[in-house]
Amino acid sequence: MNTYKLTLLALLAALAVAGRYAFAFLPNVQPVTSLVIICGLFLGPVAAIFLAVLTTFLSNMMLGMGIWTIWQVVSWAIIGLLSGILGKLPYKIPLLVIVVFSIFCGYFYGFVISLTNYPITGKFIPYYLAGLPFDTYHAIGNAVFMIMLYPILAHFFKGYITKRL
Repeated sequence: MNTYKLTLLALLAALAVAGRYAFAFLPNVQPVTSLVIICGLFLGPVAAIFLAVLTTFLSNMMLGMGIWTIWQVVSWAIIGLLSGILGKLPYKIPLLVIVVFSIFCGYFYGFVISLTNYPITGKFIPYYLAGLPFDTYHAIGNAVFMIMLYPILAHFFKGYITKRL
């Protein structure tokens, strides 16, 4: 990983942490998932996983660390891996497909977080169903953040891609 890529990751992590903190008053609405997806699309799966780990630990230092931190890392790392694989496709992915993928990732994140309750209580379905409204907030937030952030960040990442080639 070169210095330029590390700088981009540090800036994305700072943006994600600040965004997560700024939107803490809205349940489950934060730009982290969208930024992990964008990072995976442009910088690859390893960078997206690194961003997921960095963002989760840094933001949870302010918002509260707990056993859920591990599962947040797992969720965002899988999302980063999937988006990194999508980014390796040889053709340009339309913004609408990326927005739909970000909506799916909002529900996927909630699903993984809900799985963590099963070893404790032995019940998954009630916990998951109770969390569906929050997963919907996350999915809608992802779509809004993706529509707002993707065009701007894509412009900057294209500069990185041309420097890399």
